[in-house]
Amino acid sequence: MKSPLHVEDAPRAIGPYVQAQVVRLHGGDIQVFTSGQIALDPTTAELVAGGVSEQTEQVFRNLTAVLRGAGLTLADVVKTTVYLADMADFAAMNAVYARQFSAAPPARTTIAALGLPKGARVEIDAIAVGRAL
Repeated sequence: MKSPLHVEDAPRAIGPYVQAQVVRLHGGDIQVFTSGQIALDPTTAELVAGGVSEQTEQVFRNLTAVLRGAGLTLADVVKTTVYLADMADFAAMNAVYARQFSAAPPARTTIAALGLPKGARVEIDAIAVGRAL
């Protein structure tokens, strides 16, 4: 069974999708599939100022908020997909990313995307597994 997730402290969806889907597994565990997060400020719905480092920081704030809505944290993330508008931004994104997952990084795919919503430089989605609240 899946349930859509909406949290107030993450940006609203800018299209026909939800912030995440929560799937209940046997034994009380859940899987959370987040939608891709870009560097939108949740209060203004505008991209944060700065380059890919600042945008990646905001993306992780947004992912953290969505996961928190399901009772999970970044430590519960098992897989991410990173989309970059320009692979020249890889090192800057990777430096921020590494700080978020210093103990046990998840599996990851990084893809160069021709364009991202609202002109974002980076977008990240995540899959997390943990114990339901």
